[in-house]
Formats: sequence, structure tokens, C-alpha cells
Amino acid sequence: MPDFRAYCTPAAAAPTEITLSPDESHHLVSVNRARAGDSVVAFDGRGTEWICDLVSDRKSAAVLRVRSQHTRPPLPFAITLGQALPKGQSMDAIVRKATEIGAARIVPLESERTQVHLDGDRSERKIEKWQIAALEAAKQCGNPFVPEIAPVQNASAFMASARDFDLKLIASLEPGAHSLKTALADFRTAHARLPRTVLWLVGPEGDFSPAEMSVSRDAGFRPITLGPLVLRCETAAVYALSILSYELLAG
Repeated sequence: MPDFRAYCTPAAAAPTEITLSPDESHHLVSVNRARAGDSVVAFDGRGTEWICDLVSDRKSAAVLRVRSQHTRPPLPFAITLGQALPKGQSMDAIVRKATEIGAARIVPLESERTQVHLDGDRSERKIEKWQIAALEAAKQCGNPFVPEIAPVQNASAFMASARDFDLKLIASLEPGAHSLKTALADFRTAHARLPRTVLWLVGPEGDFSPAEMSVSRDAGFRPITLGPLVLRCETAAVYALSILSYELLAG
């Protein structure tokens, strides 16, 4: 795989040349130090990639000449991560790791115990920042699919309205939570296949409140244990996505 990757949205379906945006040009030429003649993979975040040569290394409008084009298939499953907003910069790291693991969608949630509350312009700025983090992670790990970053939503309202998922899971510290293996085995027994669309919720520091857990049960979520230790929310998110992806790929 060539060393350089760049995000683009070509106007033509089968372009012969691609002019990168100023931000992408700056990142490719100034940050990554690509030079004319270098090989670059351009991708649109939806699975299409173009193998290119950098023919103009202008820092504000780099130009790529397309050598070939192909579309990579998506994973056989789509995981949505509903993540209660953590303190500090942890959400940035969660978005990056979720992109590396292959999450299809990330939904930031405000819960009763969330200590970070975003309104108006601040929410929009955060979403834009997380979109950039996802794009940077996709470039670094070679993921041709950039996950959607949804608007910040109320956790209980999101739980109650969640539809069109084969399986809905919520990481839980409550006694009686099931293992992921049990949940997937039960689904396979009932449907003769593994789930293709999964929603997994991860709570904030202190977990979801009892009231929110009640809403999740009423909405059909299955409580899942992540083991006997209490994990930080960013650790829980990466762990949950990793073991779920492994089981779905191996199954």
C-alpha cells in the first residue's frame, strides 16, 4: 500500500485527475511531505479508492493523476456506537479507535450522569472536531469508510427511538448482565445467523443511571457485562467494539 492517503470528493464518477481541497493539500504536502511523483491513495470515505500519482504538490491545491479506481466492500456487519460524552479529550480518542475498529456510526449521547453538556455552536464545533478525528484515523489505518458522526442526542430519547437494528446492546455494571457470547448465541439460535446491524451503548463515568437502564430494557436493549473490573468509559468503548467485531468476523 502506498504511504500517502488523502480524502477527496471528486465531481466525476470516474475522474482522471483529482484536485484536493486546501486542507487535504496542506496535510498531504506540508504535513506528510509528499512530493510530485509520489504515489497517493485518494478515498471518498464510502469505499471508493483511487490509486494516483501526485503531479502537482501545491500546498493549497495538490493535483493527483488517477491510475486506477476500485471499490472496497464494507464489513459484513454495521456497528453503531452510542457513547455517553466523557470528560476531557476522551471522546476524540474514542472516535479514532472506533474508526480503526470499523464502526459505521458514532452517536454522542448526553445522559443523566454526563458531566459534559454541549449546546448550539459548541455542539457543532465538537462534531466537526470529531469528524476530523475520524477522517485522520481512517487515513492512518487505511479504512476506506469514514464513520458517520451523528448530532449529540439525549440518551433516554435515543434509546427509546432506536429502530432498525438486529441487536441492541448496552454495557452494564448491573448484576445479571449477560456475556456477549450468550447474546450472540441466543440471536443465532433465534435467527439462524449472526446480526448484521448492532447498536452498542456505552455509558459515562459512573455508568448510565437506573432510570436510563430501565428505559433501555423497555426499548429491547440487552445488558452486557464487560468483565468483573470497572473500566474507564474510553476503555469500555474500545473493548466493546473490539470483542463484538471479533465475534462477528469469526462467526
